[in-house]
Amino acid sequence: MKKYFNPEKSEWTSILKRPLFDAGDLEDQVKLILKDIQSSGGHALRKYTEKFDGTFLRKFRVPEEEFEAAVSLVNDELKDAIKTAASNIEKFHASQKTSVKKVETSPGVVCWQKPVAIEKVGLYVPGGTAPLFSSVLMLAIPAKIAGCREIVLCTPPDREGQVHPAILYAARLVGVTEVFKLGGVQAIGAMAYGADCIPKVDKIFGPGNQYVMTAKQLVSIGDVAIDMPAGPSEVAVMADEKAVPEFIAADLLSQAEHGVDSQVLLVCKSVAFIEKVEQALTDQLEDLSRNEIAQKALMNSRSVVFEDDEQMIEIINEYAPEHLIISMNNYSAIAEKITNAGSVFLGNYTPESAGDYASGTNHTLPTNGWARSYSGVNIDSFIKKITFQEISKEGIKNLGPVIEKMAAAEELDAHKKAVTLRLKMS
Repeated sequence: MKKYFNPEKSEWTSILKRPLFDAGDLEDQVKLILKDIQSSGGHALRKYTEKFDGTFLRKFRVPEEEFEAAVSLVNDELKDAIKTAASNIEKFHASQKTSVKKVETSPGVVCWQKPVAIEKVGLYVPGGTAPLFSSVLMLAIPAKIAGCREIVLCTPPDREGQVHPAILYAARLVGVTEVFKLGGVQAIGAMAYGADCIPKVDKIFGPGNQYVMTAKQLVSIGDVAIDMPAGPSEVAVMADEKAVPEFIAADLLSQAEHGVDSQVLLVCKSVAFIEKVEQALTDQLEDLSRNEIAQKALMNSRSVVFEDDEQMIEIINEYAPEHLIISMNNYSAIAEKITNAGSVFLGNYTPESAGDYASGTNHTLPTNGWARSYSGVNIDSFIKKITFQEISKEGIKNLGPVIEKMAAAEELDAHKKAVTLRLKMS
């Protein structure tokens, strides 16, 4: 990890820079694939699946027998863990539902807003180096609670053309409509345009690498809505003398093992604490199965020392991390001043991995600084809100003159006349 001690603000931009690929070259590659999918459909999907996933598939839809086989392939302990996590996620997201409230804005003028579920949603669940069956729960459960009629899931197959059984088990448990063996840019293109047997959806959700993130942003220009720009995972940790170095090291590694383009940031009070964390990182790295990935990610990582709490808070808000862990004595007071973060974890006994799996909050969160303007996935992500209004005769008499004056001032005569006629005939 690169270390910085009380850096000047002029250095912050450089320190907080994410390890992104060349966006220009990346975008060109993704555009070519998307264009091919638009024009060639299933042929392009098979070509890119064979190229990127190493398997040729004639059929993308997961058949019933594979769902049935998955049930027997997932051990009972993991099934119970998935069920417990699903229950917590459902409780938390169900609490976000709101009721319709009618408001009389002025006498005879009643307005209200009604939440309506998005009909068709597409969920992208990464497979690749780690089959993220937890993402099935995080995306499908709020979609189901919201009332989405069709929930389509795409996830990359392995080299034998199979989907990880835990992904299929989780999908069946939470009511996913259909699962397709399709990953990467080709999955995003298929759900955006409709290709082969994969239906076109109204909105695409889910995390992914920078190719997936770029594909989502491109298709959102004119073809389909997306949840957010969600790319490589990241975590920031704020720590003082009350933090446990071994805990912090484990939290940093839990993000670093996601991928070589993941990033971790440690903001603390002393160089001595950084040295303790670095020793713990060295000790814990030896036991990781994804040791090489984590080590490469740590090369993108930073540790910053500030003696002042306010500077720590300021640099974190500037970074706008996907995940933020606050392991400080006064963590509640610090948390109140955090304005830019996807999800916040408080105290020594709240690991980020709790939010990744089973505490109940959603782990599909804005990365790359987008936490300044985006929320993580929640019930509202799967809902559109329609406004209604009803005006009585009394209401139009009361409000009509106001509308007439405003329409006349904007020189929109037809707008004014629509009110004037009603006033004359009421």
